[in-house]
Amino acid sequence: MSPSGERPSDVQAKAKYHHGDLRGALILAARQLVEEKGAENFSLADACRLAGVSTAAPYRHFRDRDEILAEVTASGFELLSDSSMAAVAEKGVGTLDGIVAMGHAYVKFAVENQAVFRLMFGQNPAIKGTEPVTGEGQACFGKVIEQVAIYCEKNRVPGDAAIIAVKLWTFVHGAASLLIDEDYEKVAPGIDVWDLIEKTTPGLLGR
Repeated sequence: MSPSGERPSDVQAKAKYHHGDLRGALILAARQLVEEKGAENFSLADACRLAGVSTAAPYRHFRDRDEILAEVTASGFELLSDSSMAAVAEKGVGTLDGIVAMGHAYVKFAVENQAVFRLMFGQNPAIKGTEPVTGEGQACFGKVIEQVAIYCEKNRVPGDAAIIAVKLWTFVHGAASLLIDEDYEKVAPGIDVWDLIEKTTPGLLGR
């Protein structure tokens, strides 16, 4: 908490605006509100208030609230992609350990950014069909395909790398969703999701 009583993220949003990045400040404010209240539970005016700008300010850059939410969603895919590739870099490009690490990074992102994760895979067509969301989403999944393709070539695994990547994503996304929705606790209390990913990934890769 700052001396003025504002949270650090509040101060960051306002400081960013005062440096001239109105668009970035509004996206940052919207992301914070998504995390605190959920994507459906705040108004454009709330984002303006948090960013420290007038209610007319957003219309210089955004048509409406959905357009800002689309940017929050796209930035979520970008962050997920960055964290996944950082995990790969640590464990090895195109290796089993690297692909397991990508799965772990995916679940970690979902746990630490639950509201944004739900927004990324929600069913709002006004958000999902936009260029920034489809572009960043495809780029993010493209990194998975790339790692699987390298792995398959190194290990002479037959089959379509894209289809194998879809199988991996389906499994890991399901695991992440079940974990954050606390559904595992209903059927398998105490399950180690990290171990589950480590032990299941080789089979999905064809090993």
